[in-house]
Amino acid sequence: MIKVTDNARNEALRLMSEGDKSNAFIRVGVKGGGCSGLMYNLEFDSELTDNDKIFEHNDVKVVVDKKSFLYLVGTELDFSGGLNGKGFVFINPNAERTCGCGESFMV
Repeated sequence: MIKVTDNARNEALRLMSEGDKSNAFIRVGVKGGGCSGLMYNLEFDSELTDNDKIFEHNDVKVVVDKKSFLYLVGTELDFSGGLNGKGFVFINPNAERTCGCGESFMV
């Protein structure tokens, strides 16, 4: 399961209420790259594929492709507006090492 904090829920719902995103959900995934080997990917989407796992937590639907889910099991999605910049943050218990900016990781 992917958990969504209150801060992430509030920001996601705010962003989805803008424009034509009323049927959207959060799609998270993992792709190769970054300084630690794997990078997080987050986008708003409205189309499911046969390869997707669907979760709903804290009133937010989160979709992950099955391959990425192996790296993201138990991850918490948060939103930070701190000094290092504003954005969604992945708190991944599977990451053995992360880069300084938190955008890439290694398992």
